[in-house]
Amino acid sequence: MADDGVLIGFSDHLESLRLDRANRHGLVAGATGTGKTVTLQVLAQGLSDAGVPVFAADVKGDLCGVAAVGTPNEKMLARAKIMNLELHPAAAPVVFWDLFGEQGHPIRATVSEMGPLLISRMLELNDVQEGVLSVVFRAADEEGLLLLDLKDLQAALTYTSENAKALGAKYGNVSAATVATIQRKLLTL
Repeated sequence: MADDGVLIGFSDHLESLRLDRANRHGLVAGATGTGKTVTLQVLAQGLSDAGVPVFAADVKGDLCGVAAVGTPNEKMLARAKIMNLELHPAAAPVVFWDLFGEQGHPIRATVSEMGPLLISRMLELNDVQEGVLSVVFRAADEEGLLLLDLKDLQAALTYTSENAKALGAKYGNVSAATVATIQRKLLTL
């Protein structure tokens, strides 16, 4: 790591990404064999070394090399000498997340964390249905009902349907038919 940021290259001097600028968008692009993966590995390793948590979607597994201590080859040693750098191979702290929980740490998100807007998008709800789902979330929150998984959401929808008149007086009309539509769409997840 460079003193003022993450070392990313070398021209006539060392080039680094300043940490106070690392919150900007970037694009690493190029043809096959031009060093895109290595560049991403260097960025991830440098940011991790600086104490910045890194989340990288790695569908093909190209970036997972940062999890193991590397062994410098002749080409790497020669490049480091040109750049006047001392190599210190080290592994980065890595957690492999797995959507299905089969080969890595399972990804977990509660229904509450996703919220009514994201769930509405997932279910392709219309504006009225989205509004009713927002009422479900608000009522569950006020009643102290935890929305951890889809079963909890189904239970909250049932509660909303059974108490539609009282909830409608407080939040606006809640149609049992709309709640039923949301329940049916929830079956697709």
